Amino acid sequence: MTEAKLDPRGRPADDIVGWTCPHGLHAGKGCIACYHASTEADPALPLWRVAVWFTSERPMPIRALKAVRRHGRHFALDQPSTPLVYLLSGQARAATGTEAIAGLIGFLLANRHVVDTFTVTEVRAVSS
Repeated sequence: MTEAKLDPRGRPADDIVGWTCPHGLHAGKGCIACYHASTEADPALPLWRVAVWFTSERPMPIRALKAVRRHGRHFALDQPSTPLVYLLSGQARAATGTEAIAGLIGFLLANRHVVDTFTVTEVRAVSS
């Protein structure tokens, strides 16, 4: 099992290179190109289970939370008991956990109608 964890608030500057996606973006900020690449990824690539915790300035409507499930790949957007804190989880095929994380956050960027402004607080990716 391989695991990647990122707490964007507490990483030293020299660790940033390890969290850069193939498109030159920091995984914690998301990458739309990684998101699109994961939708057509080679089935031989590892399957990553990714979780992204983030905050939003405004509450998301219940219909938006439920609409994420229709995107396939076992995506789910849930709201834990804390107000304005959300958990996006899903599966992605990618060569590395960094790419998988960048792709899942890229999903949020590509779907601004779901959440327009957000701040990622923690991410995890696990591959078996």
